[in-house]
Amino acid sequence: MSSSAPIVYTVTPSRPAAHEFTVACEIASPDPTGQTLRLPTWIPGSYMIREFAKNIVSMTAHCAGRDVDVTALDKCTWRAAPCEGTLTVTITVYAWDLSVRMAHLDQTHGYFNGTSVFLEVVGQSDAAHDVILCAPQDPSCEGWGVATTLPRAGAEPWSFGRYQAANYDELIDHPVEMGTFDRVTFDVLGVPHHVAITGRHDTDMERLTHDLEAICREHITFFGEPAPMESYLFQVMAVGKGYGGLEHRASTSLICARADLPTSDTTDITKGYRKFLGLCSHEYFHTWNVKRIKPAAFTPFDLSREAHTTLLWAFEGITSYYDDLGLLRSKRIDTKSYLELLGQSLTRVYTSSGRHRQSVGASSFDAWTKFYRQDENARNAIVSYYTKGAMVALCLDLAIRAGTNGQRSLDDVMARLWANWKATGKGLEEDELERVAMDVSGLDLTDFFNQAVRSVDDLDVAAALKHVGVTLHLRAAESDEDAGGTPPKNVKGTRKESSYLGARLRASGKDVSIASVDHQGPAVEAGMSAGDVIVACDDLRVNRADLVRTLQHKQPGDTVSLLGFRRDELQRFEVTLCATPKTHAYLTLDEDPDAATRARRDAWLD
Repeated sequence: MSSSAPIVYTVTPSRPAAHEFTVACEIASPDPTGQTLRLPTWIPGSYMIREFAKNIVSMTAHCAGRDVDVTALDKCTWRAAPCEGTLTVTITVYAWDLSVRMAHLDQTHGYFNGTSVFLEVVGQSDAAHDVILCAPQDPSCEGWGVATTLPRAGAEPWSFGRYQAANYDELIDHPVEMGTFDRVTFDVLGVPHHVAITGRHDTDMERLTHDLEAICREHITFFGEPAPMESYLFQVMAVGKGYGGLEHRASTSLICARADLPTSDTTDITKGYRKFLGLCSHEYFHTWNVKRIKPAAFTPFDLSREAHTTLLWAFEGITSYYDDLGLLRSKRIDTKSYLELLGQSLTRVYTSSGRHRQSVGASSFDAWTKFYRQDENARNAIVSYYTKGAMVALCLDLAIRAGTNGQRSLDDVMARLWANWKATGKGLEEDELERVAMDVSGLDLTDFFNQAVRSVDDLDVAAALKHVGVTLHLRAAESDEDAGGTPPKNVKGTRKESSYLGARLRASGKDVSIASVDHQGPAVEAGMSAGDVIVACDDLRVNRADLVRTLQHKQPGDTVSLLGFRRDELQRFEVTLCATPKTHAYLTLDEDPDAATRARRDAWLD
């Protein structure tokens, strides 16, 4: 069933202090047998069933001045009784999730994704959907504006009023930010780009837009003009501590630590600012890779249940590979900084023992139940399709470059995928990326993909990098905060080999508890488990700092006696320490490479 009349939603931040949106949905031509409505259970880009319906506080329906009964059919679906005339279904949505995935409202700002607030009118998803955004009446919200890429249908720029989407799929792909944000506009190859920052901050907006312009230009040029959007919006929420992003067809929602934003008192690319630019680069690259080029399993989206695919490694991993490479190619960072970031990415793979138990293809398929639902055993059981996927992308890129004498690369594969999408609009079948890579390169990459995607064997990253004059080094972690990417801080020969407990520690009041254990480390061999609270080491009471300091003075082969509680039962663990495994990667440029190697390296990095 379809209707020529638009579905009309009126969204009101009705009670900011109580974190409640009121959303009325007007249906001019409801199904005469009873109109079915449903709310998505997940949001594209975040592969976890989130049950958005749990935040619906109330639901009422009216038609021709009379109440209409609404019956729940399942956890996310309802049916309104038959009626004649316009049916209005009104819900109250509790909005107190400060993330990029759901909705948040208080007296400082309001934010929502359409999947949290817009009921889908079953049978009329292809109709036009109008949205009337109403300003809050709370006096503390005076002066609020609106930042969204929803097409305006009467609303003034950056203001409350009427907007319109062509269909339900478009409706839920334009998140809305409302508040007293700071904004700036800049042009990239003829496309207006906007930044709207909510929250307290002291950002050098001129510098930020200068850097974002270079990054966006790099990605548009990478895929080729014209860009697939008429305008683009970076929605940024600045907080004390936070990090995250979610891509949309013409915008991205970002959360960052305000300290990561650039200020006018420094011109350096701090590690925090580099991380933020990498996040922007990642989400912007998604404009092509996952928002347009996407798995066939996502076309069309079924937001009522899981949509399984083995290809998330390609969409998140390839994007994770190009996000930092984009910073280098756009000259926001130098080669040394890029190699540090690449070393950190490799470190995240090598420190996950789960990589020997789960392939990156299986990680993609199981994202719904494993990657997004991690527990204390996650690092022993799973591998990230982001970081392992980026490693696969790196090795695939270098393998194509090596096998074609530099005539082809992963860049060419992505160009072909983009051309195919523009020609057909179809999603990728599960084996299609592999077929395209082999067709573009002319190489038989069957063995590569079998190992990289479907096995749990480690890739020979060192050999791949050596071909472009880069050497991979592995060292032991020097602290729990050590992210890798840099050489050891201690001068060679001045420090003894470090000992390894095989457990991650966290403060627990005056004591220390076990956050997780390595499934093959000394701690698990001694019987220790996640959740154990350690109160003493060698019969001396310890907190986290004490235990870390004690272990640092031990040598591999030493035995320590740990006393702790599991639940309310006292336990003693005799742990024989081993050498800290070399899992932390850093990369160095080979000195004086031959001309061919230098040329291959330059072609890869630039």
